[in-house]
Amino acid sequence: MENYTMEGRTYRYYGQEAPLYPFGYGLSYTTFQYRDLVLSPSALPVCANLSVSVVLENTGQRDGEEVVQLYLRWEQSSVPVPRWQLVAFRRVAVPASRETKLSFQVAAEQRAVWAQDWRLEPGTFTLFAGGQQPGQQTRAPSEVLSARFTVTGAARPLRGC
Repeated sequence: MENYTMEGRTYRYYGQEAPLYPFGYGLSYTTFQYRDLVLSPSALPVCANLSVSVVLENTGQRDGEEVVQLYLRWEQSSVPVPRWQLVAFRRVAVPASRETKLSFQVAAEQRAVWAQDWRLEPGTFTLFAGGQQPGQQTRAPSEVLSARFTVTGAARPLRGC
């Protein structure tokens, strides 16, 4: 094999074509609502980790479980990157008509790009939180929240952090 590009070979690099069954596909016997997505800090140094919190509420009549998913999108990059990348997920049981606040850490290495070695680059990023992939069309309602953050400093090799 001489061409190692992932373009057109995995769902992450299909371009505008959506996968038939994306990650998190499925139905539930209840409904969930996401709110209060908070990124801290909203501007961080190139080697720093990002703290994320989001509130998940079971708005239905039954107890249920939801797979909370966090995706990262690079707004600009020096090399080709996925449309978005799964960086965290957690299955959470929430009783009917109750809510829970979830906290996540997105490590700096999850923002690394491959450019002859793993590198961290400054720039603007969007983080998505919800029960499905961003832009996914489903029969069951599930919104996806988004928030932007910036990474400051000079690009550097990941091993330099």
